[in-house]
Amino acid sequence: MRADRPTPLPAASFLQLMWLASPALPVGGFSYSEGLESAVEYAGIDSEAAVANWLLDQLHIAQARGDMALITKAVGAWRRADWDRVRELNDWVLHTRETSELRLQTEQMGRSMADWLRNQHQGDAQRMPAVRHLATLPPTYPVAYALAASITQASVRDVLLAYAFGWAENMVQAALKSMQLGQSAGQRILARLAEAIPAAADHAIGLMDSERQAFSPMLAILSSQHEVQYSRLFRS
Repeated sequence: MRADRPTPLPAASFLQLMWLASPALPVGGFSYSEGLESAVEYAGIDSEAAVANWLLDQLHIAQARGDMALITKAVGAWRRADWDRVRELNDWVLHTRETSELRLQTEQMGRSMADWLRNQHQGDAQRMPAVRHLATLPPTYPVAYALAASITQASVRDVLLAYAFGWAENMVQAALKSMQLGQSAGQRILARLAEAIPAAADHAIGLMDSERQAFSPMLAILSSQHEVQYSRLFRS
């Protein structure tokens, strides 16, 4: 093998990341739009281009600077069994969710991921201490996801790529259900997101704790409006 080529990810770890990125993972991601449904209703997100631009902004402004940056730190904390650091990161997620809907989302998905991990690793003496610790937090989704991914041999960058693509698929599906967009439009939006995800992951990896943030005021306003929206399909 040429020295300048990266070491291939073991097949088992690659498949585990695909599994974690799958919309079929039973954590409930399909039931949330993270403000997109109210953006369609109130903010003029009414076309393929508008949806794509909205989600690209959300990727770079909210995900890369917030949850993805946190997952970068959380994967290392889980691998070191640094429980204090894990709790600190989990508290950051809870304290920075700007609306009740967004906090309930991360709590519900975190609990579901914790349940999934417990079912996957019953009887595994090496993994269960971390899984039991997760259940005591209470878990948020980014921290629970980081534990699931830390069990693989994947690099932090690969973990972030899988996380972001799973998020992108869920959000595109939310867009297709919220407005009149066809599957082909959805695939074009997903292609734009996939092209942008590597740069977002690299940005997240480079952030220090002091640079991590969760400040998206328009998203918070739309999320608050969604809480009282008369007709809605999604829980956020």
